[in-house]
Amino acid sequence: MLLFTPFKINGMTLQNRLVLPAMVTRLSGEDGFVNKDIRDRYLRFAKGEPGLIVIEAMAVHTAKSGPLLRLSEDAHIPGLADLAKAIHDISPSKVVPQIIHFLKIARSGWRQKIKDLSPEDIQFIIDAYASSAERARRAGFDGVELHMAHAYTLSSFLSLRNTRNDEYGRSLENRMRLMTEVIASVRSRIGKDFPLGVRFDGEECIKNGYTLEDSKRMALRMAQLGVDYISISAGGKFEDAIHKPGDPLYPYTGYSGDRCMPSANYPDMANAYLSEGIKNYLLQHNFSTPVVTTGKIRTPEQAEEILQKGSADLIGMARALLADPDLPRKAREGRSNKIIWCTYGNVCKNLDENFRKVTCVLWPKGSLQAPESFDTIPPVWPDGAGASLTAEYRLGQIFLKWNEAMDNESVYGYEIYRSIDNGQPKHLATVKRNTHYDLNVAGGESYRYFVVAYDLAGNRSVPSNVIELSVSAVQV
Repeated sequence: MLLFTPFKINGMTLQNRLVLPAMVTRLSGEDGFVNKDIRDRYLRFAKGEPGLIVIEAMAVHTAKSGPLLRLSEDAHIPGLADLAKAIHDISPSKVVPQIIHFLKIARSGWRQKIKDLSPEDIQFIIDAYASSAERARRAGFDGVELHMAHAYTLSSFLSLRNTRNDEYGRSLENRMRLMTEVIASVRSRIGKDFPLGVRFDGEECIKNGYTLEDSKRMALRMAQLGVDYISISAGGKFEDAIHKPGDPLYPYTGYSGDRCMPSANYPDMANAYLSEGIKNYLLQHNFSTPVVTTGKIRTPEQAEEILQKGSADLIGMARALLADPDLPRKAREGRSNKIIWCTYGNVCKNLDENFRKVTCVLWPKGSLQAPESFDTIPPVWPDGAGASLTAEYRLGQIFLKWNEAMDNESVYGYEIYRSIDNGQPKHLATVKRNTHYDLNVAGGESYRYFVVAYDLAGNRSVPSNVIELSVSAVQV
């Protein structure tokens, strides 16, 4: 598999092509220093051995913003250096911090906009990125990633909604000016040998926002400036955010937020076309700059498909690794059947939206980190009774119920599989309890179900009995 072949980025060699993209945790304190919870979260990821770990966005400036890591002052270097060393000590994974600048925002819904920034403010942003990137090198990281995506400052300058009336607005060239100056300044401070990545939107996913036609040319400019990899996201904008009275605007509540973190009702690999378009455009212009793709890539097989097609060079899997940090190692060792699969229910996104610590709904209740188990004994159904799966059609939905499984450690959950009209069984849902309502039901179809129990290590039980139920066609 290409997925588990080494990949070189500047002087940094990744042992595989899997990337943990930067992901909000809300685990740090408001002082911006690394604490035990942050350390535990990233050491847990490191044990799974992704090729590259991108530490969650950390501010290049000192403005208050709640629980957010910072790299704005030298005082933050020791804690981050200790984290980088701890990861290197237990894992072959490489690790880079993502650094970010954001504008002010109030609970009233007011937010500072890029049109409010003076030339002095802009120069401060350029200098702050360069200084923070240099601190990342001094802290012992393997590289640094610049955040230019979603609702934040550099992305807002790139936006087609940027209507500044100076050399930083309106035209594509002007909208790329601050990006260009930041990259050039950062490179001058960190040197040519220190890996430099950029994360930006392949599409804004808002009305009158830029699309792939602009982002291809932005990526080309990044490549021309010597960026070592380009990570593609989408959406996550303030312009279509839904304001909750009393809370600051959260830029992932509108359609653009859905596109940034595609939920279960979106197709798999929903944003891969963006990386494919950008990758092909770079190659047409004789640049082989590595491209990272993200967006509901659920399985190692899907990741391999993207790599084989040449749509990207590296595969970002955020929520999938939150659900099971051991996914890379399990897949590499041929144990994909023990991976805990993300359900893309976006409970993690909802926690962030409500300013709570980000965990996974699949973890044991109350857990702040993903469970770790080396158990090899699978769950079993009750002796003599089996799973006794039943299905009942009620008011336009199918109610499923089965016996609880047993395990020597703990039953983690149940995976429900469904086929329609004798088609191939597909994963329908993962649940904690021994009941489920299937709401995606239509008259005139026949449904077959079975259930599999799994434990903390991902060991699976034998499938339950298969139950079939036909739903009558609606009479008009």
